[in-house]
Amino acid sequence: MFFKKSVHIDSHIDTLVGHDTQIHGNMHFAGGLRVDGQIAGNVIEKREHPSTLIISENGAITGAVEASKVVLNGLIRGPVKASVFIELQSKARIVGDLYYKSLEMHTGAVIEGKLIYVGEQPPEVTVPELT
Repeated sequence: MFFKKSVHIDSHIDTLVGHDTQIHGNMHFAGGLRVDGQIAGNVIEKREHPSTLIISENGAITGAVEASKVVLNGLIRGPVKASVFIELQSKARIVGDLYYKSLEMHTGAVIEGKLIYVGEQPPEVTVPELT
């Protein structure tokens, strides 16, 4: 009867990019990453460690983003790939394509790009060659 989130967002933060912090360059992370500052570069989780990326209202990333779970209330300029879940809060803005498996979008969130569903991939079908 009541809506229950099926995806648990881990609030444990291993790394914090503070409000007055600016990073120029690519960043690879594991665990929980919270961005309150600015990152100019790609932000990508380590493949063997499903991770959570939280970008606050003041946070911004200019570059590609790849993470299992993403909670966005700031700005991303670049493609975003969320392999498990993405939550776009009311002040979220993505300027680029969004690849997602599960999406929650609040009123006010903006996506300037394509929405591309990458849910369960169907098994490849091989077509026999005609002889």
